[in-house]
Amino acid sequence: MEKIGKRFQGKVVIVTASTQGIGFAIAQRLGLEGASLVISSRKQKNVDEAVEKLKARGIEVLGMVCHVSDAQQRKNLVDKTVQKYGKIDVVVSNAAANPSTATILESKESVLDKLWEVNVKTAILLLQDASPHLTKGSSVIFISSIGGYNPASSMAMYGVTKTALLGLTKALATELAPNTRVNCVAPGFVPTHFADFITKNETMRKTIEGSTLLNRLGTTDDMAAATAFLASDDASYITGETLVVAGGVPSRL
Repeated sequence: MEKIGKRFQGKVVIVTASTQGIGFAIAQRLGLEGASLVISSRKQKNVDEAVEKLKARGIEVLGMVCHVSDAQQRKNLVDKTVQKYGKIDVVVSNAAANPSTATILESKESVLDKLWEVNVKTAILLLQDASPHLTKGSSVIFISSIGGYNPASSMAMYGVTKTALLGLTKALATELAPNTRVNCVAPGFVPTHFADFITKNETMRKTIEGSTLLNRLGTTDDMAAATAFLASDDASYITGETLVVAGGVPSRL
């Protein structure tokens, strides 16, 4: 992290679900590289704590509560960003839910609705609000998952919604070209609060580590570095692509 560049100087960046885990690491990385950040999550307390941590590192940051399923809060996130900074250069869509470990055919309709809504539909709706304010040369990044390629049986429907993001990346790259690039990061297993039911189980953890070529779990910083690359001008000729960051776990469809 010492050799960090300043690729986002003068850029305005929105990251959803960005007060903990992968979302926070992405926000912090882009902020350290000079971005004016807008972070959000569902709880005011989490927003306040994250803003404090980022400001302590000298990052320009605006934090607000945004439950991505709430239309008014999504609109507010975009409106306040544009009021304060006048534009949007990067949107990182990171919000996700995984309310159940039921099999697909045993999943309740309400669970299917929530998975579809939070993991796919709200990502589209947020961009409907944000797209009029995106600058020429802007960038959108979706956070998918290695599970989008091979949905694990315990998280099968979650995996399928993450597969949908791979298709959404391609479709929106076409729709938003040539002014906005749209790419996707598919993380492997990263020990965060969101995935702690997997990574806190020692046997499962060892199995997952053994399934990677690099023999370790991913870190939130690994995901942040990949996202920063795709969002930056270093990736100015890359759009419609998904970068798998999973330590060599087999991925391609």
